[in-house]
Amino acid sequence: MQIVRRCQDAVSIYLGGQSKTSRWLARKGKAFDNMIPPFETTFAVPLSCQSCIKDVSTSLHKLDGIHNVSADLKTQLISITGTAAPSAIVSAIQDTGRDAILRGSGKAESAAVCILETHATSVQDQVRGLIRMVQVAPQLTLLDMTLRGVSPGSYNVTVREAGDISQGAASTGGVWDALQARQASPPRPARGVFGTIEVGKSGLGSVFLDKPIQIWELIGRSIVVSRKQVGFDREDPDTLVGVIARSAGVWDNDKTVCSCSGKTVWEERKEQTAKGML
Repeated sequence: MQIVRRCQDAVSIYLGGQSKTSRWLARKGKAFDNMIPPFETTFAVPLSCQSCIKDVSTSLHKLDGIHNVSADLKTQLISITGTAAPSAIVSAIQDTGRDAILRGSGKAESAAVCILETHATSVQDQVRGLIRMVQVAPQLTLLDMTLRGVSPGSYNVTVREAGDISQGAASTGGVWDALQARQASPPRPARGVFGTIEVGKSGLGSVFLDKPIQIWELIGRSIVVSRKQVGFDREDPDTLVGVIARSAGVWDNDKTVCSCSGKTVWEERKEQTAKGML
């Protein structure tokens, strides 16, 4: 069974091979916390007093799946344990008038990230999406997928065999595990098919789901998000690609100033947000 939670304005979700129960979950958007092992995430948040912590904690506890919230004024970090999507946590913190930067999730080497960009030369802000991944069990990885600034419609999300995005989606190879899935007896859905996201008129779409895969299997591969399934056009602004890379686990990233640029994480955040980063 796949556990699905709808986030923001994603209208509907289709996942290959899903059961009646998971289709009901997708329609209702219910969070069944006992089906997902809780995991820890840490966020950098500007905090000046205990009142700030209380405001943020109150907003976070309005979300389904929040088990525990703790904060440290000195380090300006908030630690959250539960099953809520990281993107939903960021939105809840931003609702208090503060920004938030994800600093780590899960255990060491159990998290990954994929920044989705269009290769269309006519587009100025090429970053259009983000997928955060955290493995919470030996064969269970949670996927927090968000799109922004794309045209309304149904988008196919697939992991590809290769990590070559030099020619956009055209150079990423076939769908990961597609050949093995066809040759299986009986045939089964390819593990590289993550399903579809429906994006509404606002250009926003987000979904939180789980897959029976491990993080190490994904590292170095690419992800393609497109309204097309084949015949990708590099100049299509709504065809997005990105390479899956490891990201920091909880407490693995305590950087506050970049050693390369000398900029604080908040200065970097401002620059990246201006470029379309979520």
